[in-house]
Amino acid sequence: MTSTEPRPLIALISATPAAIPPARQAFADQFPDAELLNLLDDGLQEQANRAGGLNPHLTDRMKRLINHAVLEGAAGILLTCSMYSSVAQLVADELDVPILGPDDAAFTVATNGDYRSVLVIASLPAALTDVQARLGDAANRNGIPLTITGVVAEGAFAAVQAGDDDALLASLKDAASANGAFEIDAVLLAQYSLTPVAEQLQLHTGKAVLSGPTLAARRLQAAISTSHNTIGEVG
Repeated sequence: MTSTEPRPLIALISATPAAIPPARQAFADQFPDAELLNLLDDGLQEQANRAGGLNPHLTDRMKRLINHAVLEGAAGILLTCSMYSSVAQLVADELDVPILGPDDAAFTVATNGDYRSVLVIASLPAALTDVQARLGDAANRNGIPLTITGVVAEGAFAAVQAGDDDALLASLKDAASANGAFEIDAVLLAQYSLTPVAEQLQLHTGKAVLSGPTLAARRLQAAISTSHNTIGEVG
C-alpha cells in the first residue's frame, strides 16, 4: 500500500473492554496498514451470560453495531466476543464487506487436518460451552475427526479483570497442565482476553496455541488485499 492510498478501516466490535487490547495488538502485528474503529457495548457479554446465551434482543443489538460499522465505511469487521460469533454468520451474506466471528479463522486452522486433538481453555463456563460446541460443528462440517476437551481456567477471569498477565499465565498453565495439554496437538484460547499470554503458554506446553485475534487479522488482511487487487484488475 502506497502513502497515497487510504488505509482500510477495520471495525472491531467488542462486548468487553478486555478484548480490545489483544485485538488491536494483533492488527498492529499482522495488518499494520489497517485503521481501527473500536465499537464497544460492554453490556453484551454480561447480559448474554445472565441469559445463558444469545436471545433475539441481543442478536439485534449486535446487528445494529454491525450496521453502524458499515455506515462508517468499514472495509472489514471483526466481532471479538465468542458468544456473538453466530451473528457474523447470520449477516455475512447481506454485507458487501468481509465479517468474521472472533474464532472463525482459528477454527479453520484447528480443523484443517493438521490436528487430531484440541484443548479449549476459557475463563467462563458459558464461553467454554459455546466454543466447544461450535468447534465440534466446524470439525464435523469439514469431516475432521477432532477430539475436543475443555477446561475453565480457575482465576483467569479475575486476572483478566485486574490486568494481571502474570496471574493469567499462571492460571492458564495450571489449567493446561492438569488437562493433558502435553498429550494433545493444540490449545485453543476461547476468548480474546486470554491471548496476551499465548506465546508464553505455547513455550510452556510445546504445543500450538491458536490465538483468535492473530489469525483473524491475517485472514481479514488477505480478504481485503484480494478484494483490492481484484478491483484494481477490473479497473
